[in-house]
Amino acid sequence: MQLRGGSSFTPCFSLLVPPYTIVYFPTRGRCEAMRMLLADQGQSWKEEVVTKETWLQGPLKASCLYGQLPKFQDGDLTLYQSNAILRHLGRTFGLYGRHGREAALVDMVNDGVEDVRRRCSWLIHHGDELPGHLKPFETLLTQNQGGQAFIVGDQISFADYNLLDLLLNHQVLAPGCLDSQPLLLAYVARLSARPKLKAYLASPEHVNRPVHGAQKM
Repeated sequence: MQLRGGSSFTPCFSLLVPPYTIVYFPTRGRCEAMRMLLADQGQSWKEEVVTKETWLQGPLKASCLYGQLPKFQDGDLTLYQSNAILRHLGRTFGLYGRHGREAALVDMVNDGVEDVRRRCSWLIHHGDELPGHLKPFETLLTQNQGGQAFIVGDQISFADYNLLDLLLNHQVLAPGCLDSQPLLLAYVARLSARPKLKAYLASPEHVNRPVHGAQKM
């Protein structure tokens, strides 16, 4: 498989060989939430960057279970589907709520993020309707400690990383989209200030990676 250079993100406090590998295109796309989760949890990982030319050649695509990326390696476990990967990491690092009730809410939030993500391109070109699609998350924050905590409960979950990625992307592609959602705006600032996550968001690995393909960074 011809890849455009393997790379890795290794926090300064980690000296271990990265146990995880992300195989994906040179964009944030469907992988940035899992990258943020890994970075915030103090984990390192390897990146295998797939160029458009390599993908169009066909063999790599044919080898992928669903004919699509991302592909995620956790030791000898290979996973596809970005939300399945996030749930796996949520279970691995205890980011799936404190009990079954919270786990159900975390799943609900993550499914809501997926709904908005699937409509992202349309919403970006109809920016006046975007706040309405983000309103449910503002409501959930209101219901959880007045919006001063996480999206569910009092500890971060994998859904927080997915929602944060969605909101950061929208701030890039549709500046001002959170102006009418003060709790979401504060939520983005609060999560982005977590020390390990802040370091990753300021790193070249994140900053130089476009949101989607040819779209702006």
